[in-house]
Amino acid sequence: MSLIRGKSAKQTKASFPELFFDLVFVFALIQLSYTLVEDFTSTTLAESILLILAIWWLWVHTTWITNLLDTNKEAVRLLLFALMFGGILLAIALPEAFKDQGLAFAALYCAMQILRSVFMLYAFRGVNRASYLTFVRITVWVIASSVFWIIGGFASIEMRVAFWAVALLIEYVSPLARYWVPGMGRSPRETLDISGEHMAERCALFVILCLGEAILTTGRTAAEYMQSSLSVMVFCSAFLTTGFMWWIYFHHGQQKAADKAESTTAPETVAHGLFTYGHLPIVAGIILTAVGEDFSLSRPEEHSSLKTALAILGGPALFLIGNAWLKFTAARTLPLSHIAGLAILLATIVLLPWQQNVTIQMVSTVTLLLVALWEYIALRKANATTA
Repeated sequence: MSLIRGKSAKQTKASFPELFFDLVFVFALIQLSYTLVEDFTSTTLAESILLILAIWWLWVHTTWITNLLDTNKEAVRLLLFALMFGGILLAIALPEAFKDQGLAFAALYCAMQILRSVFMLYAFRGVNRASYLTFVRITVWVIASSVFWIIGGFASIEMRVAFWAVALLIEYVSPLARYWVPGMGRSPRETLDISGEHMAERCALFVILCLGEAILTTGRTAAEYMQSSLSVMVFCSAFLTTGFMWWIYFHHGQQKAADKAESTTAPETVAHGLFTYGHLPIVAGIILTAVGEDFSLSRPEEHSSLKTALAILGGPALFLIGNAWLKFTAARTLPLSHIAGLAILLATIVLLPWQQNVTIQMVSTVTLLLVALWEYIALRKANATTA
């Protein structure tokens, strides 16, 4: 019995096992944001960037394989439950990944990556030779990166950063190199029968989960520090920031990405641009925004530093970069509203980082409001012109 999904419309929708699987990564993101809040230094930030890259890669490539598999089959569901269990252990080890839990984190990460790839070899064996050979190549690249993950787990903290950076470089370059393997060459283009609608929905749901994580983090902090009218104002600003992020992503960009992914004649290539790489700065921006909002709520009257301003404004800046790329890739039109908003945020980081945290937070909120309004008005005018 084939484990590969069918062609029915129902199969293109996100399934309950996939949504259940995503909850593990919400836990991992919460762990990561707490780590940054407790120790927001340049070293911790660099380490967290590597961990964000690892978590995203693990999630998005699991999404790729559930895009290809029939999640109603018991074997596929058992795979997802096994990956969920590994993901929980991974999230538990995450805060200490650059301390005593480095080897545990690396071993769990590699085990999940290899298990997933080997399962796909089993699923495609005798079903689709081109796809089977693609996953042979993918497995080779996963094993190559795993060598550096495991070595890094044994290494000192300084060397661990270097080894894990190399491992991630191997993984992120592999799709661009079309999984070239000596003796096998590159994987032919469009060997995987990707459902663009499914990929778009999965990424959209993950963005919702990330925004929900930001709300939970903000609410947790507000419960501790809501003792003054200033804290109430910051809380409202933080909540509106998350709401404007939702609007900027879902009002226009997400549907454009879904339409592009579904209508293209090169779904695999487009999916990499829109989802594998395109959503990374969006997710990273939401996580960093949650960290910045924690700083604003806990110390609203404190004069900011370059580091704090980077947390409060850098998250929305990353978010706008990701959305600008998403909309450009989907419609070949660069949204000027996003460029203007990014310019305001970066100018504030460079020129006015010493203002009170509440002021910096307000700049973030107002900037996202301006971007949302600008884009909304521009789209209304464009629709009126074409009507």
